[in-house]
Amino acid sequence: MSIKPPRPKGPPLNALRAFEAAARLGGFSRAADELCVTPGAVAQQVKQLEDWAGADLFERRAQGVVLSAVGQRVLPEMELAFDALGAAVAALREAARPERVHVAALPAVAQLWLSPRLPEIRAALPEMEVSVTALEQAPNLAREPFDLTVFYGAGEGLRLARDEIFPVCAPELAERLARVEDLAGVPCLSDAVWGEDWDLWLAETGAGVRVAGPVYSLYALAVEEAMNGAGVLMGHAALVARHLESGALVAPFEGRVALPRWLELGVKGGAVAPPLQALIDLLGEGGL
Repeated sequence: MSIKPPRPKGPPLNALRAFEAAARLGGFSRAADELCVTPGAVAQQVKQLEDWAGADLFERRAQGVVLSAVGQRVLPEMELAFDALGAAVAALREAARPERVHVAALPAVAQLWLSPRLPEIRAALPEMEVSVTALEQAPNLAREPFDLTVFYGAGEGLRLARDEIFPVCAPELAERLARVEDLAGVPCLSDAVWGEDWDLWLAETGAGVRVAGPVYSLYALAVEEAMNGAGVLMGHAALVARHLESGALVAPFEGRVALPRWLELGVKGGAVAPPLQALIDLLGEGGL
């Protein structure tokens, strides 16, 4: 009589993923943000893995968690394993649909910079299918199912444009602005993410004026309101360029402030498939 004893079960993949993310990012909350779950779910999955392993992977402290000696020992192998898994999944997606490209972009960039270029992309690359996802934080291209990212960064990717800021408004409102000091008498619109824009620009002018006005959580909405005449907005050059070209917005003052960041393309590491390279060339220098 043949005997087939049950094989021991390995730990759940989700538990491994939760541990790797928490260890790499330095906490359960950050891991939860990356994995799109709650911190409690990450903690539960890590505990499940610890129970399976029979050892603590984190030390629980009042101010958070830190890796235990066992956790430090296995983290490098875990990172390599999930990087390899991400690469395998990307290879599968590319082999199955090489003409399909997934792009992640900052919401303002997706709406104001990328969206106007999509018709031109379709005309230039008719066989390509481009999907766009708006995200507040750039994804990890080694792990997540995206081929390109378009975010503001320190210039480590393919630089598209230096981030320069300057006030913009509707032409009718610009007629009321002869000096920088006149900004005190009109609403000055702000974006919640880039709340320091006005202070940075005013500091460069040397004007002692204080400004105030509505704050928007969506930069594209603030741009729309500026075009409607609701106030003066601090424009980001790459995001308002087409509105300036059309005359829907104007820059009432001279002078721009160049910030230490760039609008840039992030690309997966390794060989780039020809369809994706064609899109990169189109979006990059000399492209759209």
